[in-house]
Amino acid sequence: MIPRWLKLSSERSCLVVGPRRAGKTTLLRNLFADLPYLTLDDYDLLRLARSDPKKLVRMVGERGILDEVQRVPELLVAVKYGIDELEQTILMTGSSSLGLTSAGSETLAGRIDMHECSAFCWGEEEGPPSHRSLHMPPDPLAVVEANRRLDSFMVFGGFPEVVLEPDSPGKSRVLRNYRNTYFTRDLLLLANINNADALLALLAYLSASTGTPLDVSNAAREAGISYPTTRKYLNVLLASRLVFKLYGYQYGPAKRYTRAAKYYFSDMGIYEATTVPLSPGQRLEAFVVSELEKRRKLGALNCDHLFYYRSAAGAEIDVIIEEPELLTAVEIKHTRRPVSRDTRRLREFRAQAAEKPRRAVLLYPGEEAGELDGVEILPVGHLWRSL
Repeated sequence: MIPRWLKLSSERSCLVVGPRRAGKTTLLRNLFADLPYLTLDDYDLLRLARSDPKKLVRMVGERGILDEVQRVPELLVAVKYGIDELEQTILMTGSSSLGLTSAGSETLAGRIDMHECSAFCWGEEEGPPSHRSLHMPPDPLAVVEANRRLDSFMVFGGFPEVVLEPDSPGKSRVLRNYRNTYFTRDLLLLANINNADALLALLAYLSASTGTPLDVSNAAREAGISYPTTRKYLNVLLASRLVFKLYGYQYGPAKRYTRAAKYYFSDMGIYEATTVPLSPGQRLEAFVVSELEKRRKLGALNCDHLFYYRSAAGAEIDVIIEEPELLTAVEIKHTRRPVSRDTRRLREFRAQAAEKPRRAVLLYPGEEAGELDGVEILPVGHLWRSL
């Protein structure tokens, strides 16, 4: 098994959520190979979870693994019983938070740790992280090596099975299979959705609209379904961890979560699976944003959400990272040599009055780091093996 950057302990109960095929089960079974393992992918155990959940929880033993608990969210009530009354330690996985995180937060608050397991970060399969995200690696040659690998990862992404495929046709084959099974069929069953064509159309629309705030009405029209149904499908995609949102930082704390958000897929392989072509700028933006989100979920960025920013005049900044002591603005430019006009929006944002220090970073697909007009210039390749 390729060691993961997500660190877990068997001393405390937890719930690990993430998209199907991201490696949750493999991670737990390899880290804790000596623990009993039960999965609700087993039909007999699934029936038992529904008919006698306490009996299933007792089968876990003093400490054990319970896999795919999203299939029976009500099972978490029995897990609470096991933790409180039987003093069990139960390590759980879930491929969707539909009804799961809400149930977990209500019944297991303070009793379990919540973790996110995404597909591989770029460079994760190479070993431990070598440096901090948004900082240059100690070895400048690492960026040269990263750039050699960039194009492939920007197309095929980091699902473990995809990364381990030796050639492009094999990677494409795996992603097509994911699209036809885990990205669609499983969601149809899990969320009681009966229109596979509409779900595929919505996935295609999200891919084509990468980098722009989502107009749900337009998405509904393109997918041929009603506005409420589109909202339901979007919530399903969010809960399955295939999609995440960037809220608008400009709206202020009271309105950010109700105004138009940008939607991105959680891994580049999902874009490839939709077969919708992206422009070079869209692909680079989607890649960087998804890689920053993976690192945020691992705790490398000390914030609950990533944001984007749009000024009153319509000027946009791709990513805002709001940490307790620092506000970092990140602009992603598909250029080999940044010039002053590329930094204008960052300079304007940094010049605004603020309660905390502001850092401005421009990422581009080159090799040299530096500074331009007070803005830090970093190659995208610095993300490789960073955490």
